[in-house]
Amino acid sequence: MKAMQSPMDDRKSTISVVIPVFNEEKNLKELLDRCLKTCMEMRREFEIVLVDDGSSDGSRNMIKEGAAQYPGQIIGLLLNRNYGQHSAIMAGFEQTRGDIVVTLDADLQNPPEEIARVVAKADEGFDVVGTVRMSRRDTFFRRAASHMVNRVVRMSTGVDMHDYGCMLRAYHRRIVEAMLQCHERSTFIPVLANSFAARTAEIDVHHAKRSAGDSKYGLWKLINLQFDLLTSMTTFPLRLLNVLGALISALGVGFGIFLFVMRLIYGPDWAAAGVFTLFAILFIFIGAQFLAMGLLGEYIGRIYSDVRARPRYFVEETVGTTNLKD
Repeated sequence: MKAMQSPMDDRKSTISVVIPVFNEEKNLKELLDRCLKTCMEMRREFEIVLVDDGSSDGSRNMIKEGAAQYPGQIIGLLLNRNYGQHSAIMAGFEQTRGDIVVTLDADLQNPPEEIARVVAKADEGFDVVGTVRMSRRDTFFRRAASHMVNRVVRMSTGVDMHDYGCMLRAYHRRIVEAMLQCHERSTFIPVLANSFAARTAEIDVHHAKRSAGDSKYGLWKLINLQFDLLTSMTTFPLRLLNVLGALISALGVGFGIFLFVMRLIYGPDWAAAGVFTLFAILFIFIGAQFLAMGLLGEYIGRIYSDVRARPRYFVEETVGTTNLKD
């Protein structure tokens, strides 16, 4: 006997696309045109949520114009200042109503046409769909740093994904709702999502060279991002400090015994000749202590930020409405 099919089985998942925007006026018109075209071709109900992260160029006005031109399809969230990419995405998550939520950068390096492919993969039942950028058009430094970080994340989380730096990803509504219940301020969304996901997948996507504008991630922002990633997912570095401290202490004791024995064998003249070596080793130990204190300080600083429980962001204005229902 054939099983009866629920009317809901035929309903296609609704789509929300969240795009953080920071000084991208040169790319924004093309971004909107390509996103709208891709979403319309999927023949699903959709919304595009543009989050202006404190832009100082014409991006805010372009977002307002887009929301007015495409009512029900484009929504603009205008933050009062720059809070960072991941905070802006969390603000977008609060606004979304779709069954599947896709995140995308505004720089067009990840083609909007790939949205259809990540949504199709999510429809197969995966909670999170990540992407791997093929033939990356970034500098060697960015690629090398990304490879190292991805390797560390895989070892720490046990989730076999290979490109945590690519923001073109899809999340099922239940994963987004779970992330919105987390209130830590130092958030790295791909890792946070994977901590709730039962089934994850990855697909290869194209990667284009930035056609206009400059990268918003300088060296200092990249360093801050890596600290957010490291401290948000594991306490392994703190445990590693205990191991390193024990090793350094054992080396110090062993070296002291070595010096004592050599002094007995060769006399005080030999020991005096090694005084600068002692100073060098002392400085190494002091440096290791300062590094350990700095890492502890990173964790304590993030605890301090979380305890104050200040909002991640402040939405100054919302423009546009959605056709999607809760």
